[in-house]
Amino acid sequence: MSTSTEQTEVLVIGSGFGGAITAYHLAAGGAKVTVLERGPWLDTDDFEHDYKLGSSYTRAFDFVVGDGMSVLGGNCVGGGSVVYFAAMPRAPRFIFERHGSIGRRMWPKSVSRDTLDPWYDRVAESISISNPDWNEVSYAGGLWAAACDHAGRTANPLPAAVDNSTCVNCNWMMAGCRFDAKQSLLLNYLPAALAHGAEIRPLHEVQHIARTPDGDYRVHYNVVDDEDYRVHTGGGTIDAKIVVMAAGAGATPVILQRSEPSLGTMPHAVGRYFSGNGERLNTAVIDEEKAAELLGLDRGDGIAYAANHIGKGPTAANWDRLDGSLPEYSRYSLEQLYFPPGLGTILAQVPDATGPTWFGAQKKELLKRWSSWLTIFTMIEDDNEGVFGPPPATGNAHRISQQMLGRGNLRYDPRPTTLAAWAQSDAEVKEILEKDGLSKVMPWTNDVVGAYTVHPLASCRIGDDPHTSALDDRNELRGHPGIFVTDGSAVPGALTVNPAMTIAALAERAVPGIVDAARSRGVHVRYGAPAPDGSRSARKGVLPLLPALRGASS
Repeated sequence: MSTSTEQTEVLVIGSGFGGAITAYHLAAGGAKVTVLERGPWLDTDDFEHDYKLGSSYTRAFDFVVGDGMSVLGGNCVGGGSVVYFAAMPRAPRFIFERHGSIGRRMWPKSVSRDTLDPWYDRVAESISISNPDWNEVSYAGGLWAAACDHAGRTANPLPAAVDNSTCVNCNWMMAGCRFDAKQSLLLNYLPAALAHGAEIRPLHEVQHIARTPDGDYRVHYNVVDDEDYRVHTGGGTIDAKIVVMAAGAGATPVILQRSEPSLGTMPHAVGRYFSGNGERLNTAVIDEEKAAELLGLDRGDGIAYAANHIGKGPTAANWDRLDGSLPEYSRYSLEQLYFPPGLGTILAQVPDATGPTWFGAQKKELLKRWSSWLTIFTMIEDDNEGVFGPPPATGNAHRISQQMLGRGNLRYDPRPTTLAAWAQSDAEVKEILEKDGLSKVMPWTNDVVGAYTVHPLASCRIGDDPHTSALDDRNELRGHPGIFVTDGSAVPGALTVNPAMTIAALAERAVPGIVDAARSRGVHVRYGAPAPDGSRSARKGVLPLLPALRGASS
């Protein structure tokens, strides 16, 4: 295996929200920035509408099965933004006051909805986010809203990073958007970072970090084969003054754990307090006659619904339980979600089954009615139960197949608080969608891959308490100055809504501190770049916050 040694000023590991945002600002500020991305670099023409091995589906995803929890994430340049459903709500105000199981505020005192809103605004100026009206909601979203209304609940269109004027409702957005309607990082932060001289290297999987004799960091990587991710075709090292960890909440802690022999003791919270964002899925099988009778639905051809394949990702949500006056663990959102064939068809259970619930003859009959399915995505407040075991020899998981599938060392054993929250949200989904016989509802089974999440969080979280947080409130790794974590692993816990907007806002907020740390290490870099398209208005809103985010690197 060939090796090489190089130098850069800032080494960014991962190119999702946490990596792309920091890479752009640091490159625009004058630093030499190198980004290492484990997955391939896929262009618009590479996003395919099929499920074949080697298509964009298997190339761009990382599905890691753990013990009690499985994690589905992005694995390509642009990370999760390429495969996400583009829902971009801001976290509710009460989230920042959560205590969880530690008995005190999980979030740093310096981070609240008020102090994060200016950073949310920076993201909104950089990524085109629309607040659709009901005419732009998908048919499935409209059915969910109508069902909520019928059951005495409310529903809201979801803010989304989707250009509805170019979206063709193809329902393939999880495989990457062929039409550039979904506003992934490939359309904003990443090209802007490249324009300012950043270098992005796909198929570079970071293994561990060590120190150089002069106090910088040496990052060791393997080069991954483009077709078989189990095969390494080379490797090398890059020395950097600053390292930004943004490999995702399922990989960042594993890299840091593997780095402990060379870097020294990691904070206790590295690889602990993992949250799956409290996620759970229910499938309803809609009674077409009841949809017409109860909800007054008619597609114009005598069909009321039969529309699972029409539309886009999540477009409508019920937020009635996002009420800060309610007790912790009883607050959640219920979001309509299109989930493509694959996991959904495997994990959906048969309502009122007399035999097996997720396979067998009755499941086969259920699959025949797939066009009448409606999937509801629940996000509760879980209890940060996940813990990562010893890291595998390479990568974040033991690779089972040549693409996508791996076996990881995450253990997730949900506590009674989490189980009760899931049960409460399941009951409400059932109450809404089974009212007056509209449908039959069952949650997806956990028997096959355990619980599951597409939004892993909190495995290296920020906080004020060194015993329960791996990072200080500026996202710097405790005891290891110059290493910052800016991906979902920095988020302290479940958000009750889709987390992309919050991950991005926290990454924006971390940049001034990273710039300050880089300057203290002799890097000629400044903070103050506009949005990737040159917009400057949101930048003004964060200027008063900068002094608190600067200072000596801890």
